[in-house]
Amino acid sequence: MPTWCDPLGLALGVALDRLIGDPQSPAHPVAVFGRIAARVEKSVYADSKARGVVHVAVCVGGAAGVGFLLRRLPVAPAAATRTAVTAVATWAVLGGTTLAREGEYVADALESGDLARARARLPHLCGRDPSRLGPDELARATVESLAENTSDAVVAPLLWGAVAGVPGLLAYRAINTLDAMVGHRSPRYERFGWAAARLDDVANYVPARVTGLLTVLTGPSPGGALAMLLRDGHRHPSPNAGRCEAAFAGALGVTLGGTNVYQGRTEHRPSMGDGPAPAVKDIRRAVRLTRAVSLAAAGVAVVTAWALRNRYKAT
Repeated sequence: MPTWCDPLGLALGVALDRLIGDPQSPAHPVAVFGRIAARVEKSVYADSKARGVVHVAVCVGGAAGVGFLLRRLPVAPAAATRTAVTAVATWAVLGGTTLAREGEYVADALESGDLARARARLPHLCGRDPSRLGPDELARATVESLAENTSDAVVAPLLWGAVAGVPGLLAYRAINTLDAMVGHRSPRYERFGWAAARLDDVANYVPARVTGLLTVLTGPSPGGALAMLLRDGHRHPSPNAGRCEAAFAGALGVTLGGTNVYQGRTEHRPSMGDGPAPAVKDIRRAVRLTRAVSLAAAGVAVVTAWALRNRYKAT
């Protein structure tokens, strides 16, 4: 049975995300997956890459398997079932509306002078330690997180869904969730999380570059975005995040990068862009850019799904 994606279901899932976002509930499918992945980790954990590979194989394979089973639900009419399943799966894995709302929340707090509220909210966007960050550094962290997560939370799941259907949607979200859970550098996960981090790099390789190109096409400064994407996109230590951040920096006319602190660990990121450092006013501009790129990605994904479906039907 082909794994092509139902384009109508994909479009309806995007609309659902736009209308209701990502409710914070323990019953949300991603939250349920996270609890299952944590239990699997307890069963297989050891300070080794091999055990990490097992963890990833069980969790991602299980998610993809659920996707294949959902496509075979014996419910008539089959076309309506396929559309409904695709819509719900798409909604479950997308995070674009919530991402934009979190950016707006930080902007609201900083614009009202409530630094404590902005610091408390930043962990919803990234793992950076906000305790000593001032308004401008909070703004930079927010803009950088919006750029990177536009790919992770919107573009990548949509593209994987378009080319691999419901299994692709669920498998990608499983990969990205595992990377967030165990893919970071720490004594516990340095080896065990290696497989999750590398698989996430692979899964996001094409989507990150598509995000950069869509930023060029939809941003307020196409020339600036393209120039920074080409010049600085490779400078980030991540093989993917730099493409998104460099394009956002060029589109917004700011410079991203600098010193970041993560749970006591300090990292120095190369600068990307030619403008000033982001200010509080730039957060809402970045939110608007995130929404523009997300809308463009939805259009690309739906057209791709439609073309692949017709190709499968013709063969």
